[in-house]
Amino acid sequence: MRGELTAKGRATRSRIVEGAAAVLRERGVASATLDDIMARTRTSKSQLFHYFPAGKDELLVAVAQFEADHVLEDQQPYLGRLDSWEAWEQWRDVVIERYEAQGDECPLGSLFLQIGRSTPGARAIVIELMRRWQESLAAGIRSLQANGRLPAGLDVDARAAALLAAIQGGVSILLSTGRSTHLRAALHQGIADLRRAGDAVA
Repeated sequence: MRGELTAKGRATRSRIVEGAAAVLRERGVASATLDDIMARTRTSKSQLFHYFPAGKDELLVAVAQFEADHVLEDQQPYLGRLDSWEAWEQWRDVVIERYEAQGDECPLGSLFLQIGRSTPGARAIVIELMRRWQESLAAGIRSLQANGRLPAGLDVDARAAALLAAIQGGVSILLSTGRSTHLRAALHQGIADLRRAGDAVA
């Protein structure tokens, strides 16, 4: 059905997803109801099920995709132009600010707890998010190589994967403790390790 939507239909569906995301952030995934979402988005029940025939779970998957997209969008424009050490530091600060503002509540994580990673499409959202994020970090490392700031023989994919894993570890601890100390350390150390690798070509 999605491919057959008119421009107006796509706009309506997007409005429902964005409104649902706002409701879920405010009330929590477990507490929010379809009535809450319909009230916020000024949508009738028939409209809601027209765009999401499988009901709440299908809508939650769409909101999870919306939240996943925002994880990367919130890091722009810095994530897309990691071509200098200054740019990496700006990106680091934006990531820390984003997760400190979010605190110990993760909308995306809460959604996956509710719908389960086995729900069709749910695991694919996480896999695609991590793939895009790692590829963006790898592109930044390759930019530094092209600028002569990192050695050509550096294992770019391994470095990007390690940095992403460090970030996720820091975020997990933040969600558990409410403290960003480990996330800050992970980002500072990850960038510092990259810069040390570049000392050989300085």
